Amino acid sequence: MQSADRSAGRAEPPPAGAETPYLELLARGASADAYEQPVLLARAEGRPAEWIAALQRAKPLALRVRSELEGRRRREAELSALFETAHDLAGLRDLDAVLQAIVQRARSLLGTDVAYLSLNDPARGDTYMRVTEGSVAARFQQLRLGMGEGLGGLVAQTARPYVTDDYFKDDRFQHTLTIDAGVRDEGLVAILGVPLTLGHHVIGVLFAADRRARVFEREQIALLGSFAALAAAAIDTANLLAETRSALAGLERANEIIQDRSGVIERASDVHDRLAELVLRGGGVHDVAAAVAEVLDGTVEFTEAAAAPAEALEASRAEGHAVRYEDDWIAAVAAGGELLGALVLRGHPGLDPVDQRTLERAAMVTSLLLLARRSAAEAEQRVRGELLDDLLDARDRDPRLLRERAARLHADLDAVHVVLAARLEGDAPDADQEADARRRLAAAASHLAATRHGLAAARDGGTVLLLPLGPGDTATELARRAARHLGTAVHAPVTVGASAPAENLATRPDTVATAYSEARRCLDALRLLGRSGDGAAAEDFGFLGLLLAGDRDIPGFVDRTIGQVVAYDRRRGTELLRTLDAYFACGMSPARTKDELHVHVNTVAQRLERVGRLLGDDWQSPARALEIQLALRLHRLSARH
Repeated sequence: MQSADRSAGRAEPPPAGAETPYLELLARGASADAYEQPVLLARAEGRPAEWIAALQRAKPLALRVRSELEGRRRREAELSALFETAHDLAGLRDLDAVLQAIVQRARSLLGTDVAYLSLNDPARGDTYMRVTEGSVAARFQQLRLGMGEGLGGLVAQTARPYVTDDYFKDDRFQHTLTIDAGVRDEGLVAILGVPLTLGHHVIGVLFAADRRARVFEREQIALLGSFAALAAAAIDTANLLAETRSALAGLERANEIIQDRSGVIERASDVHDRLAELVLRGGGVHDVAAAVAEVLDGTVEFTEAAAAPAEALEASRAEGHAVRYEDDWIAAVAAGGELLGALVLRGHPGLDPVDQRTLERAAMVTSLLLLARRSAAEAEQRVRGELLDDLLDARDRDPRLLRERAARLHADLDAVHVVLAARLEGDAPDADQEADARRRLAAAASHLAATRHGLAAARDGGTVLLLPLGPGDTATELARRAARHLGTAVHAPVTVGASAPAENLATRPDTVATAYSEARRCLDALRLLGRSGDGAAAEDFGFLGLLLAGDRDIPGFVDRTIGQVVAYDRRRGTELLRTLDAYFACGMSPARTKDELHVHVNTVAQRLERVGRLLGDDWQSPARALEIQLALRLHRLSARH
């Protein structure tokens, strides 16, 4: 009988070869319209009904695979463009060529008619067009915008992205005859502008524009912002590269004048070639240090700024040269006034000027690599944070688009997730150090989310994470592991509160926001209970978990507390629940309980012994007894409905 039931529950296998047309369509990258043809063709050929039914079942699966492939190709194209631009930056020879490549790739990936870049002119107090791609109007290519004039002038003035789907109908910025005439000559309608910033200073604006009305999506704004970050880094490093070219020219002149230094010059040329090769193949800072160490016949290490001798490091940054410190040489790795670390040549006090310059050049290359990779990492972190912000705040997002955005980040919104609220413990001495600590926590959370195929964003003075729940895992275990991981990463205690497992994140708009509120209540409870630096979920707080949980899971609490007794009564027809009620009502006195139930005292003892075997030996301890009485009352109240 069971075998027959299983056979009846199995679906008939599709006819052999029914899925072949869709595999062929996927293989050649056919359009979505082409997926209608196999069913129409099968009907025209008079195929059996089961064959046509199999094709109809296969079609949505094939379309889903096609959509997934297209999303991945699009994300791969975006990341590839960012990395290619980063490589262009690392091997920068011509600033105009790199900026031109940036606007070309921005135009291609955003699918706009025009992309262009303007730079600020501090002397004249305005911003001017530097590079254009797709522009056809000479007047537009020669525009200069005063601060606050036009969309670009507003971006340059406020350091914030601005987007308009119809330029001439938008009154948020100041229209001028000159700017409007240039925009009209070019025929632009929809314009997106993002600032190019170095530190807190805006140096220009990167634009993408269409000659028709268009709405730019959040991810497109973020992508253009990533290109803007790379463009700013290219401009900032142009002077450093010019200095490198000058140094190479000086070495060539020295080779002509001082023939006896040919060996030293060869070493400098060798390290230049090695560094160029390292950059082109995507090497890291430690690879640069190893290459320089081999050329200089010494030990070269990259260290964080905090680990290097402070006085020597500051002197190297201020002078722009490597400086001697005891028996070592220190070359600051810096960009835009920011200290990123140092290259340290160990135990090599006698360093000639050419080898010193080699160490300095290696420090410049190291700074370029760090800037390029930081830009790529910040772009990825920003995209993850924006998606989580949308899940928390936006109630009318298209579930399909949310899933596609998550898939590009290797996240699956259809899986079971847990929302974690994390906060750094301890008071910082000042506001700057507190902000730095929060940035470190956000960076560590973003790294954890990326490695766990989840999402992370800074929020409410802390960090919120959305992580998938693995097989056999619990919200409590996930919270505790996250607290340990984040605490180790930032070298300070981190408290983490977790929500109950949540599902249907894309289709139920309030799920993530509700789970986040529950996680924050757990976080606050941990801190109030003096458990800072720990992680927990609502289920860890016993009946207090009813107050912390977002959905007030009363059936779950009752089941966890007395579920085995309820199940035993249901199976055996016993009266253990009634006996427990009477026992607690009679002050836990077996003698009074037997009078209340009108049974022998031995019957009461036997029933209580059975309860002990089901609930554990400590069921009469004060804490357990309190939870059991609460569960009994909740069970009794719920049974009345």
